[in-house]
Amino acid sequence: MLSNFIVAVSAVIPLFFLMSIGAMVKHYRLLTQEELNHMNRMVFRVFFFCMMFYSIYTMDVSVSFQPGLMLFGAIGVLAVFVLAAILVCAFEKENPRRGAMVQAIYRSNYVIMGIPLVGNIFGDGALAIPAMMIAVIVPIYNILAVFVLETFRGGTFDFFGILLGVLKNPMIVGAILGAVLLFFGVPVPEPVLKPIRQVAAATTPVALIILGASFQGGSFHAHLKQLVACVAARLIIVPAAVMGLAIYLGYRDVELVTLLAIFATPCAVASFAMAQQMGSDAELAGNCVVYTSALSCFTIFGWVFALKTLGMF
Repeated sequence: MLSNFIVAVSAVIPLFFLMSIGAMVKHYRLLTQEELNHMNRMVFRVFFFCMMFYSIYTMDVSVSFQPGLMLFGAIGVLAVFVLAAILVCAFEKENPRRGAMVQAIYRSNYVIMGIPLVGNIFGDGALAIPAMMIAVIVPIYNILAVFVLETFRGGTFDFFGILLGVLKNPMIVGAILGAVLLFFGVPVPEPVLKPIRQVAAATTPVALIILGASFQGGSFHAHLKQLVACVAARLIIVPAAVMGLAIYLGYRDVELVTLLAIFATPCAVASFAMAQQMGSDAELAGNCVVYTSALSCFTIFGWVFALKTLGMF
């Protein structure tokens, strides 16, 4: 039991220690909000590109390519989205809140918090499988987010325009480039691969520090019921349902924890920016990000501890 407790603590503490460093950066005003925004863009366009390229290019295809896992993850996200949309529409009457709530429930912070979670448990050598899942999960997240937010503000849904935007995403570009070079056996010289590896290794700590420095709390009294519903769904109900099914279907070890990283991590930071830009309830979306991120310290620990105690990894 003690060893299981130590594994769970070891999985969670690095994430929130780095976010705490970010909170200190914010508290002491070491970076302005504008500088944080610039650093966020740099991490998104440069660091994530290098991380995806290196993870895909150096992976062992025979072990890392898991079509069944990718299909399960994709269907799981779509199912959560559909059920969230149905339930939210049944209980919430305001369209701006509907869009923010649906996005908060189905869209997790998988890249920034999920992948490091897998690495903390199994080591960096196991990151190829969760990195491969990005190529499936991130496009689905983005397409569904635009669809739901446009729908609830009365806009039009341009599928091909959104798809083109997804294909320009640095993470997707890095994954495609790494896969192409791997498939055709094109060697990348070590003097080039080494700095890419170094930047890839720095991606997680830098992204988590910026995440911690970017949090801004807001008033939640006007939408307390909606916030509680989103937090409970994102951190407890969704992972309980999906992980139960995954265990029943026989997923274990890295594959199971990868699914946990997708379905049990807090709301995606990008959901706030998209809600703000597309006429949704940005204050509710921002509070969903802040409170799920804070409370996930306890819920992720609980999920990891439970799975380890049950002998699932």
